[in-house]
Amino acid sequence: MTIAITDVVLRDAHQSLFATRLRLDDMLPIAAQLDDVGYGSLECWGGATFDACIRFLGEDPWVRLRELKKAMPKTPLQMLLRGQNLLGYRHYADDVVERFVERAVKNGMDVFRVFDAMNDPRNMKAALQAVRSHGAHAQGTLSYTTSPAHTLQTWLDLTEQLLETGVDSIAIKDMSGILTPMAAYELVSEIKKRFEVRLHLHCHATTGMAEMALLKAIEAGV
Repeated sequence: MTIAITDVVLRDAHQSLFATRLRLDDMLPIAAQLDDVGYGSLECWGGATFDACIRFLGEDPWVRLRELKKAMPKTPLQMLLRGQNLLGYRHYADDVVERFVERAVKNGMDVFRVFDAMNDPRNMKAALQAVRSHGAHAQGTLSYTTSPAHTLQTWLDLTEQLLETGVDSIAIKDMSGILTPMAAYELVSEIKKRFEVRLHLHCHATTGMAEMALLKAIEAGV
Protein backbone atom coordinates (compact mmCIF):
# COMPACT_ATOMS: atom_id res chain seq x y z
CA MET A 1 0.00 0.00 0.00
CA THR A 2 1.30 3.44 -0.96
CA ILE A 3 0.56 6.39 1.33
CA ALA A 4 0.46 9.80 -0.36
CA ILE A 5 1.25 12.79 1.86
CA THR A 6 -0.16 16.29 1.44
CA ASP A 7 2.04 19.03 2.86
CA VAL A 8 0.11 22.02 4.25
CA VAL A 9 2.97 24.26 5.39
CA LEU A 10 2.23 26.96 2.81
CA ARG A 11 -1.49 27.24 3.65
CA ASP A 12 -3.04 25.63 6.71
CA ALA A 13 0.09 25.74 8.86
CA HIS A 14 0.52 29.50 8.90
CA GLN A 15 -3.24 30.08 8.78
CA SER A 16 -3.56 28.11 12.00
CA LEU A 17 -0.45 29.43 13.74
CA PHE A 18 -0.15 33.08 12.74
CA ALA A 19 -3.24 34.25 10.91
CA THR A 20 -2.11 33.47 7.34
CA ARG A 21 0.60 36.12 7.31
CA LEU A 22 3.30 34.17 5.45
CA ARG A 23 4.34 36.19 2.41
CA LEU A 24 5.29 34.89 -1.01
CA ASP A 25 8.84 36.09 -0.40
CA ASP A 26 8.95 33.81 2.66
CA MET A 27 7.81 30.82 0.60
CA LEU A 28 9.91 30.96 -2.53
CA PRO A 29 13.32 30.29 -0.89
CA ILE A 30 12.17 26.82 0.25
CA ALA A 31 10.01 25.99 -2.78
CA ALA A 32 12.62 23.97 -4.69
CA GLN A 33 13.29 21.74 -1.67
CA LEU A 34 9.56 21.19 -1.13
CA ASP A 35 9.17 20.32 -4.79
CA ASP A 36 11.88 17.66 -4.51
CA VAL A 37 10.27 15.80 -1.60
CA GLY A 38 7.70 13.98 -3.73
CA TYR A 39 4.49 14.94 -1.96
CA GLY A 40 1.19 13.68 -3.29
CA SER A 41 0.13 17.31 -3.27
CA LEU A 42 1.11 20.57 -1.60
CA GLU A 43 -1.61 22.80 -0.19
CA CYS A 44 -0.61 26.40 -0.79
CA TRP A 45 -3.72 28.42 -1.68
CA GLY A 46 -7.35 28.93 -0.74
CA GLY A 47 -8.80 29.10 2.73
CA ALA A 48 -7.93 32.50 4.18
CA THR A 49 -4.88 33.07 1.97
CA PHE A 50 -6.84 34.94 -0.70
CA ASP A 51 -8.33 37.36 1.84
CA ALA A 52 -5.05 37.78 3.74
CA CYS A 53 -3.08 38.53 0.57
CA ILE A 54 -5.40 41.38 -0.36
CA ARG A 55 -6.38 42.74 3.05
CA PHE A 56 -3.16 42.43 5.05
CA LEU A 57 -0.16 41.60 2.86
CA GLY A 58 -0.66 43.82 -0.17
CA GLU A 59 -0.16 40.86 -2.49
CA ASP A 60 -2.04 39.61 -5.53
CA PRO A 61 -3.17 36.04 -4.71
CA TRP A 62 -3.19 35.14 -8.40
CA VAL A 63 0.44 36.17 -8.73
CA ARG A 64 1.22 34.02 -5.68
CA LEU A 65 -0.38 30.99 -7.33
CA ARG A 66 1.48 31.48 -10.61
CA GLU A 67 4.81 32.00 -8.87
CA LEU A 68 4.39 28.92 -6.68
CA LYS A 69 3.47 26.82 -9.70
CA LYS A 70 6.56 28.08 -11.49
CA ALA A 71 8.73 27.31 -8.45
CA MET A 72 7.25 23.82 -7.83
CA PRO A 73 6.45 22.36 -11.26
CA LYS A 74 6.76 18.70 -10.19
CA THR A 75 4.29 18.75 -7.31
CA PRO A 76 0.49 18.97 -7.70
CA LEU A 77 -0.68 22.17 -6.01
CA GLN A 78 -3.75 21.98 -3.81
CA MET A 79 -6.22 24.54 -2.49
CA LEU A 80 -9.07 24.65 0.02
CA LEU A 81 -12.31 25.90 -1.54
CA ARG A 82 -15.39 26.80 0.51
CA GLY A 83 -17.85 25.37 -1.98
CA GLN A 84 -20.47 27.91 -3.03
CA ASN A 85 -18.67 30.54 -0.89
CA LEU A 86 -15.46 30.14 -2.95
CA LEU A 87 -12.92 32.11 -0.87
CA GLY A 88 -15.36 34.68 0.46
CA TYR A 89 -17.92 34.88 3.21
CA ARG A 90 -21.21 34.57 1.32
CA HIS A 91 -22.72 32.43 -1.42
CA TYR A 92 -21.90 33.23 -5.03
CA ALA A 93 -23.81 32.39 -8.20
CA ASP A 94 -23.01 29.16 -10.03
CA ASP A 95 -21.50 31.00 -13.01
CA VAL A 96 -19.12 32.86 -10.66
CA VAL A 97 -18.11 29.54 -9.08
CA GLU A 98 -17.48 28.02 -12.50
CA ARG A 99 -15.44 30.99 -13.70
CA PHE A 100 -13.35 31.11 -10.53
CA VAL A 101 -12.49 27.42 -10.82
CA GLU A 102 -11.61 27.84 -14.49
CA ARG A 103 -9.24 30.70 -13.67
CA ALA A 104 -7.67 28.80 -10.77
CA VAL A 105 -6.93 25.80 -13.01
CA LYS A 106 -5.56 28.10 -15.71
CA ASN A 107 -3.21 29.73 -13.20
CA GLY A 108 -1.82 26.44 -11.92
CA MET A 109 -4.14 24.77 -9.41
CA ASP A 110 -4.35 20.98 -9.60
CA VAL A 111 -6.30 19.67 -6.59
CA PHE A 112 -9.39 21.32 -5.11
CA ARG A 113 -10.49 20.26 -1.64
CA VAL A 114 -14.10 21.44 -1.64
CA PHE A 115 -15.93 21.69 1.68
CA ASP A 116 -19.04 23.17 3.23
CA ALA A 117 -18.96 24.06 6.92
CA MET A 118 -22.48 22.66 7.36
CA ASN A 119 -21.71 19.49 5.39
CA ASP A 120 -24.45 20.35 2.90
CA PRO A 121 -23.60 18.59 -0.37
CA ARG A 122 -25.73 21.09 -2.29
CA ASN A 123 -23.18 23.77 -1.42
CA MET A 124 -20.33 21.65 -2.81
CA LYS A 125 -21.99 20.44 -6.00
CA ALA A 126 -21.35 23.37 -8.36
CA ALA A 127 -17.71 23.67 -7.33
CA LEU A 128 -17.01 19.94 -7.61
CA GLN A 129 -18.63 19.76 -11.03
CA ALA A 130 -16.68 22.80 -12.22
CA VAL A 131 -13.40 21.30 -11.05
CA ARG A 132 -14.01 18.06 -12.93
CA SER A 133 -15.18 19.88 -16.06
CA HIS A 134 -11.83 21.68 -16.21
CA GLY A 135 -9.78 18.52 -15.75
CA ALA A 136 -8.56 19.09 -12.19
CA HIS A 137 -8.86 16.78 -9.16
CA ALA A 138 -12.14 17.24 -7.29
CA GLN A 139 -11.93 16.24 -3.63
CA GLY A 140 -15.18 16.24 -1.67
CA THR A 141 -14.96 16.76 2.06
CA LEU A 142 -16.47 15.41 5.26
CA SER A 143 -15.98 18.22 7.81
CA TYR A 144 -15.73 16.01 10.89
CA THR A 145 -17.42 16.93 14.12
CA THR A 146 -19.22 15.23 16.99
CA SER A 147 -22.80 15.74 18.16
CA PRO A 148 -25.93 13.62 18.62
CA ALA A 149 -26.72 14.38 14.97
CA HIS A 150 -23.31 13.36 13.63
CA THR A 151 -23.36 9.58 13.68
CA LEU A 152 -21.40 7.13 11.58
CA GLN A 153 -24.41 6.91 9.29
CA THR A 154 -24.27 10.69 8.77
CA TRP A 155 -20.79 10.37 7.28
CA LEU A 156 -21.70 7.34 5.19
CA ASP A 157 -24.71 9.16 3.76
CA LEU A 158 -22.62 12.23 2.94
CA THR A 159 -19.98 10.06 1.30
CA GLU A 160 -22.66 8.50 -0.90
CA GLN A 161 -24.05 11.92 -1.84
CA LEU A 162 -20.61 13.22 -2.79
CA LEU A 163 -19.95 10.16 -4.91
CA GLU A 164 -23.25 10.71 -6.69
CA THR A 165 -22.20 14.32 -7.39
CA GLY A 166 -18.89 13.09 -8.79
CA VAL A 167 -15.55 13.31 -6.99
CA ASP A 168 -12.04 11.97 -7.54
CA SER A 169 -11.43 11.47 -3.82
CA ILE A 170 -12.91 12.28 -0.42
CA ALA A 171 -11.17 13.99 2.49
CA ILE A 172 -12.08 13.48 6.12
CA LYS A 173 -11.27 16.93 7.48
CA ASP A 174 -10.66 16.94 11.23
CA MET A 175 -10.25 20.70 11.49
CA SER A 176 -10.76 20.76 15.28
CA GLY A 177 -8.45 17.89 16.20
CA ILE A 178 -11.27 15.93 17.85
CA LEU A 179 -11.12 12.74 15.77
CA THR A 180 -10.03 9.98 18.13
CA PRO A 181 -7.83 7.14 16.87
CA MET A 182 -10.56 4.52 17.17
CA ALA A 183 -13.18 6.78 15.59
CA ALA A 184 -10.77 7.30 12.69
CA TYR A 185 -10.31 3.55 12.32
CA GLU A 186 -14.05 2.90 12.37
CA LEU A 187 -14.91 5.71 9.95
CA VAL A 188 -12.28 4.78 7.38
CA SER A 189 -13.06 1.06 7.69
CA GLU A 190 -16.78 1.56 7.15
CA ILE A 191 -16.35 3.90 4.19
CA LYS A 192 -13.86 1.54 2.53
CA LYS A 193 -16.18 -1.42 3.18
CA ARG A 194 -19.09 0.24 1.39
CA PHE A 195 -17.54 2.43 -1.31
CA GLU A 196 -14.77 2.32 -3.89
CA VAL A 197 -13.20 5.71 -3.22
CA ARG A 198 -9.78 7.16 -2.58
CA LEU A 199 -9.68 8.61 0.95
CA HIS A 200 -7.55 11.32 2.50
CA LEU A 201 -7.37 12.22 6.20
CA HIS A 202 -6.50 15.72 7.36
CA CYS A 203 -5.99 16.17 11.12
CA HIS A 204 -5.16 19.11 13.33
CA ALA A 205 -2.94 18.49 16.34
CA THR A 206 -4.97 20.69 18.71
CA THR A 207 -5.68 17.89 21.19
CA GLY A 208 -2.59 15.77 20.61
CA MET A 209 -4.49 12.91 18.94
CA ALA A 210 -3.56 13.59 15.31
CA GLU A 211 -0.60 11.23 15.01
CA MET A 212 -2.46 8.25 16.43
CA ALA A 213 -5.61 9.06 14.44
CA LEU A 214 -3.53 9.08 11.26
CA LEU A 215 -1.85 5.80 12.19
CA LYS A 216 -5.17 4.05 12.85
CA ALA A 217 -6.61 5.45 9.61
CA ILE A 218 -3.63 4.04 7.70
CA GLU A 219 -4.23 0.66 9.33
CA ALA A 220 -7.85 0.89 8.13
CA GLY A 221 -6.75 1.58 4.57
CA VAL A 222 -6.89 5.35 4.11
